[in-house]
Amino acid sequence: MDFLMFQLEKNSLVPIYEQLYSEIKDAIINGAIKEGEKLPSKRNLAEYLAVSQTTIEFAYSQLVAEGFISSEARKGYYVQSLEELALIEQEAPIFTQEEKITDVISIDFSPGKIDTESFPFAIWRKYAKEIVSEVNKDFLQLGHPQGDYILRQQISAYLYQSRGVKCTAEQIILGSGTEQLMPLIIRLLGQEAIYGIENPGYPLTHHLFLDDSQKSVPIPVDAEGILVSQLEETNATVMYVTPSHQFPTGAVLSATRRSQLLSWAYQQDNRYIIEDDYDSEFRYTGRPIPSLQGIDQNQRVIYLSTFSKSLMPSLRIAYAVLPKSLITLYKQKYSYYAATVPRMDQHLLAKFMEDGYFAKHLNKMRKIYKRKLEIVTKTIAKFNPIVTISGEQAGMHLLLTIQTSKSEEELVLLAKQAGIRVYGLREYVTGGLDSLTEPKIVLGFGGLEANDIQTSITTLIKAWGIAKTP
Repeated sequence: MDFLMFQLEKNSLVPIYEQLYSEIKDAIINGAIKEGEKLPSKRNLAEYLAVSQTTIEFAYSQLVAEGFISSEARKGYYVQSLEELALIEQEAPIFTQEEKITDVISIDFSPGKIDTESFPFAIWRKYAKEIVSEVNKDFLQLGHPQGDYILRQQISAYLYQSRGVKCTAEQIILGSGTEQLMPLIIRLLGQEAIYGIENPGYPLTHHLFLDDSQKSVPIPVDAEGILVSQLEETNATVMYVTPSHQFPTGAVLSATRRSQLLSWAYQQDNRYIIEDDYDSEFRYTGRPIPSLQGIDQNQRVIYLSTFSKSLMPSLRIAYAVLPKSLITLYKQKYSYYAATVPRMDQHLLAKFMEDGYFAKHLNKMRKIYKRKLEIVTKTIAKFNPIVTISGEQAGMHLLLTIQTSKSEEELVLLAKQAGIRVYGLREYVTGGLDSLTEPKIVLGFGGLEANDIQTSITTLIKAWGIAKTP
């Protein structure tokens, strides 16, 4: 089946799953997809179109509901006969993603969720009132294209103290999220760059490389992080890594491999490392691990992070620290850019950091998330050895390995039917990985209330039917 016919616009206001639903429906009606034809599996189509399996599932579910396709257990999805359809002239209403998710999900183990109960609303509101004032009317104008100096200065000081990052405010550029900064970095590194990407890895960056038509090479990950030995066998010139807490496995890049990775970058002038330090603030065992950028002696590491986990995802402030050679190139090529972060938000955050409230908030949240993690690990321990965990040293998610005959897709679906959202590790895989034998589930705990964690996990295990629940 030729799915090159599908034109999915990822920047459209229409959700991807709705676009895909419409494309398949039209293809069936027009005869491009024949009666009785088998549709690709959710996994294969998700990989081909560079979207999540959840997106494919939403589209397929609507097509099943309307009778365009049928689902046969353990076989797949097949196109139905149009003659058997009670076609109605008025188009059937399409479910919205909000309705599909919000109305059904009662327990959410998404790794991107944060604790919202402990946010310092009173202090944030105080600074917001001070910033939104006639005194600061200049903030209505465009600021520095890299972001206002006052915030870049605060970020520079914070990074040095907490992560050992060595940089000046002049090396920092601000953006409204990783998805805004990464395409800029990709353009800065040039069309000749070939990217090594962690496998499994962060889906957003995988999609960005595909969207920008950049060549990418999947590099396997094990318990010590990426396999640098396999990277060395490729023609990659840039390696994207999450070394402090690999997403989604939770692995921490070992000291030996950190040295190997830096050595790899030093071997050729055009090699760089993109270090995404997305949740490095939260480490629960041992001493804090220094950033790759902090031990880089040759200016080959591009450091990337956000305030999504440390403060809130909706703040939309991310930052990149560019090596001196690249910041010079950036100023030459993109000095006409306007910063994509509102200036009032920049100054609010700068004041919040300057007065010490950011550090206080982080200290508080480390204790809260550590407590939540302790409850998670204690609860999961009751189901050992059927369910085991890994990647719990840092961050706000960990990995469950399940001893069961059920597949990852079955586990995700069973959880969904019980009103629980979880994600299988294979959803983050590019291509096949022979090492993925047992089902593995990515379990986020940041957004759960501490008092609800034990019950939520027990409910999940019960939905899977893999162990006796207490």
